[in-house]
Amino acid sequence: MAKPRINVHITREVWKRLDEMAKRPGVSKAAIVDAALAAFLSPEADDRRDAAIIRRLDRIDRRIDRADRDITVTAETLALFARYFLTVTPPLPEQDRQAAQALGRERFGYFIEQLAKRLASGKSLSAEVLDDTVPEASQFADTMDFTTIGK
Repeated sequence: MAKPRINVHITREVWKRLDEMAKRPGVSKAAIVDAALAAFLSPEADDRRDAAIIRRLDRIDRRIDRADRDITVTAETLALFARYFLTVTPPLPEQDRQAAQALGRERFGYFIEQLAKRLASGKSLSAEVLDDTVPEASQFADTMDFTTIGK
């Protein structure tokens, strides 16, 4: 029984690629198109696509979870600092307030400059702090340390 025949229009780029692939021995254009259509129409192709989408969504979900954690830590840090600062800082006498406000504006300007530089450089202070506080692998005990205990 003869195979059904179809006529289709494809782009020149696809035609060139098909023509190149068909130059290999034992491969015909019809076989390539038949295999490509079978793969495209296969339910397994949908499963592969779905699996790829699920992997990407899982990756996005993990990133969102990390961002949520970082935002929570940042908000809690800021809240604790504000509470501590407001608790330990006594109110200024009226005669010192103008000078203190001027100094505060100057310090705040410096703070904003430093913040702008850090954001422009892409360096994260929290990442630097973690790098400084998380121990290196060489600082952990190894098996030999445990075998010598009690000897």
